[in-house]
Amino acid sequence: MSAVVTGIDAGPGIDATAVAQGARSLADGRPLLELRRVEASYGPYRALFGVSFTVPEGSVVALVGSNGAGKSTVARVVSGLVRAKAGSVWLAGSEITRWPAWRIARAGIAHAPEGRSVLASLTVEENLELAARALLGRRRSKGALDRAFGAFGRLAERRHQLAGTLSGGEQRMLSLAKVLAVPARLLVVDELSLGLAPAVVDEVFGALRAVRDAGTSLLVVEQHVDRVLAMADRAVVLVRGRVAAEGSVAEVLPVVARLLPQRAPVAGAASSSAQHRSPQQPGGRPGRPDAE
Repeated sequence: MSAVVTGIDAGPGIDATAVAQGARSLADGRPLLELRRVEASYGPYRALFGVSFTVPEGSVVALVGSNGAGKSTVARVVSGLVRAKAGSVWLAGSEITRWPAWRIARAGIAHAPEGRSVLASLTVEENLELAARALLGRRRSKGALDRAFGAFGRLAERRHQLAGTLSGGEQRMLSLAKVLAVPARLLVVDELSLGLAPAVVDEVFGALRAVRDAGTSLLVVEQHVDRVLAMADRAVVLVRGRVAAEGSVAEVLPVVARLLPQRAPVAGAASSSAQHRSPQQPGGRPGRPDAE
């Protein structure tokens, strides 16, 4: 295990400083995240068939495909919410396939799941504080809240409002803010913009770009294919639980246009990606199929 991951896992909560330092690079060139021939199932329903791909350190990888392709299942396997039936998952050269979700979270993988994922009976501030204290402890939670409210000014205005009374878009923003409050080494994002108004989608993608620029790697499952490819370095296309294509955005564009014609990326998406990158960066639900 790398020194960064070991240091994080040994403590009572995630070591934000170690994650930020470790997010810069892997000296030996290993990918930050690697899936090797991963298979996964929900009961008798088999969702993934030998899925393999990598997420390089400091990169944004878009995971795209049609509904039911297995995208959310991949996200859940990476974060430990679904156990792989075969194959393996590696973080910075250490196998994490059998790790429980809490240990994976402490190792620096944050998961922003599909849906709202908020505690309706608590205020916005209480939701954020609970999430921050679980990983950082009481003393460092204030800085985490400041980061979250800085990213989402609308939530700062509603900090004392019950989460259950927020609009759907605001609840989705709160779900993202809960994971953005704590610096992660890898952020797994699952369809956060689903059903949101265009202005809110812009805010969500703005927050993701800020996270990327701060050094966090991203694995993004997203319905707005053109938007995610415009900020991505690499892309993985899933078809019926299998990898149909993996590579740079430019390499994958023809496959996306052929397999997802109704969601094909806009012209220039690949070149837009290069314009937005920071200089230091390189080049459903359990019990049923994915509702992606």
